[in-house]
Amino acid sequence: MTDNFKISIHDGMASVVGLYDAFILDVWGVLHDGVTLYPGVIDTLERLTAADKPFVMLTNAPRRSAAVADAMVGMGMPLRFCNKILSSGEATFLDLQERRDEFYRQIGNRFLHIGPERDRSLFDNLDWEEVNAVGDSDLIINTGPWEDGETVEDYELVLKQGASLGLPMVCANPDLEVIRGGRKIICAGSLALRYEELGGAVRWLGKPRAEIYEYCFRELTHFDKSRIAAIGDSFRTDLAGAANAGVASIFVAAGIHSDELGGWPPDTGVIEKLAVHWNARPVASIPGFVW
Repeated sequence: MTDNFKISIHDGMASVVGLYDAFILDVWGVLHDGVTLYPGVIDTLERLTAADKPFVMLTNAPRRSAAVADAMVGMGMPLRFCNKILSSGEATFLDLQERRDEFYRQIGNRFLHIGPERDRSLFDNLDWEEVNAVGDSDLIINTGPWEDGETVEDYELVLKQGASLGLPMVCANPDLEVIRGGRKIICAGSLALRYEELGGAVRWLGKPRAEIYEYCFRELTHFDKSRIAAIGDSFRTDLAGAANAGVASIFVAAGIHSDELGGWPPDTGVIEKLAVHWNARPVASIPGFVW
């Protein structure tokens, strides 16, 4: 990849929109920071709509898709832009509800939830029993830290207990960290990685797994994959996921990797190293989701 890697740098979507017919948009890190919509986002969505360029929002948020939409509307996002969202939380809900995968064959019906109160809609109408002790559970459902500002080390005891008992874990958000209101916080993925290090088995639901993109392709069924681009800020999830799904990717430099890139325009050498490390080659970079 290093010999032939080239990435075009653009000031916004206006320069790349004509190259593709449809888009898959990351949410946290592209459209908002967990608290506030980024400047220019609504204008860009309006311009995509006016240009007849459909889009689907695909997020590793560990909440149901409707809850993700409600949160964005609360930030000022027009409801009309929130009608095609798939969250890793929605995928997790369906996975737990249907239990089709071999992963669930020998798992009982009791679960321990690691995660904040705001994620609890994930369990509405599921035929599972929630328990409060590791020793009473058959499965750990991990949606992230209980409180913002906690570290992986804060969970060492419960993770060691679960791994020693051989409890499997479902990770409803593969992200390692996000920026919330300008502050980095850990996500469920960081806890799940540590669980694997301790010998625990983890079922990951969300990007970068190719399966979650199938929803997007059902919504964008009339478009060839070569004419679809995914827009994201994380090489590990968004860009690697696009590569796994067989679509192009556009890298948003102002997101999770911003500290590494040294401002705008970004250091293309750093982008190249990230692309090599994650085996994900973006075709373009933009500063943010702006027109």
